[in-house]
Amino acid sequence: MAYFTSEYECKLDTKGRLVLPAKIKSNLPEVSTAELVIRKGFESNLILYPMVEYKKIHHQYSSLNDNNPRARKLKRLFFRSVEPVMMDSANRILLPKSMLAHANLEKEVTLVGMGDYIEIWNPEAFDHSADADENEYSELDQEFFGGE
Repeated sequence: MAYFTSEYECKLDTKGRLVLPAKIKSNLPEVSTAELVIRKGFESNLILYPMVEYKKIHHQYSSLNDNNPRARKLKRLFFRSVEPVMMDSANRILLPKSMLAHANLEKEVTLVGMGDYIEIWNPEAFDHSADADENEYSELDQEFFGGE
């Protein structure tokens, strides 16, 4: 199982390649160190999965009922936003142009570990999305995990 945390500031090279930080690379499952899957996020970001984690999500979407028009639409929206990527010997992944455009990525990117996947953001968009005061953080924690 993958275990990604923290926030990293990174750069894209002129070809749209991203070097994964050593801490992220070291947390990739051994069976999928070079095989990764990238998809467009629900927000203006990208989601990067190790292959082993993506297969779990792939199974969920694949098992939706094709006789249901809304399920077919969801499958179509999901699978058209997914693309396998390979990490090269320099620990770089080439981000497809359509993905770069979706997340408005140019030179700087912010990577955010989200447990079993990584979010890739334009730093300005991430700063805006991550804005929360301490009270909101506490309220969200209570909403999803209870507690007092």
